[in-house]
Amino acid sequence: MVVVVLLAWPIGLLVWANGMLQHTPALSGAPGTPGTTYLLAGSDARGDDGGVAEDGTEGQRTDTILLLHAPANGPTAMISLPRDTFVEVPGHGPAKLNSAFAWGGAPLLVQTVEGLTGLTVDHYVEIGMGGVSHLVDAVGGVNLCYDGDVNDPDSGMVWTAGCHDVDGVTALAFARMRKADPQGDVGRALRQRQLISAVMGRISPGSLALRPGAQVALVDAGTGALTFDEDAGVLDVARLALAFRAANGADGITGTPPIASMDHRPGGIGSTVLLDPEQTPGFFTAIRDGSLPPGQVGGVPTS
Repeated sequence: MVVVVLLAWPIGLLVWANGMLQHTPALSGAPGTPGTTYLLAGSDARGDDGGVAEDGTEGQRTDTILLLHAPANGPTAMISLPRDTFVEVPGHGPAKLNSAFAWGGAPLLVQTVEGLTGLTVDHYVEIGMGGVSHLVDAVGGVNLCYDGDVNDPDSGMVWTAGCHDVDGVTALAFARMRKADPQGDVGRALRQRQLISAVMGRISPGSLALRPGAQVALVDAGTGALTFDEDAGVLDVARLALAFRAANGADGITGTPPIASMDHRPGGIGSTVLLDPEQTPGFFTAIRDGSLPPGQVGGVPTS
């Protein structure tokens, strides 16, 4: 009987979790590229429970765009694509990267990122801002660090320099703050990756093995926070979690693409982030092939 119960619980949990997954059309159907590529977008849809308050803004925007790639061989990479990256949006011309999401939702964002990186997106994940708060609370809070005092009314982040144990609401503000960060979008990307690493560190299999209540709470929060592409199943979610862990580990790669300018002004669309046109193609080829060494990549240009 004990063996039956021990086997039935995880199987039942997987079946329940698979039925709870939310899906949205996203994938382009482009020919596959080596390895597995995930595109993650943080959506700030207004009115999201626990997230961004209703303020009259219509539609959705994405402040967070992450490319996670697990190559056939070599280190897994998690690359932050600044939302203001200057790109060619199919059917719309030159624009900021997050405009693709505003104009055409997940499908257009996927196509735009594929054109930018040369990588075919195998799975898409949309993260609701309110869900971030619930997910952090589901794992019992996280410890986050930032070396600066902050009082930012736009994000709601109020912070005293150092490391603090925080709940979901504070973690959400930590991930959203941009204007008070001297590094702007790049600094926010660093904090977002820190938050992901902190959450993943709280959901190790060992810490949840004998806590069925915590397992249920985590699945409930995770499936409520995340929307997946039309082909994703619960096993793909598990592989995504493993890829997150690998990218944030000692043998992973995190960072940004090579950036030429944080204030590129092509005209008509304001200030944009210009990726280095000479280094960027080779960078994404190396990410695809797993040929980059582990560690931090990219960053704010020094001149």
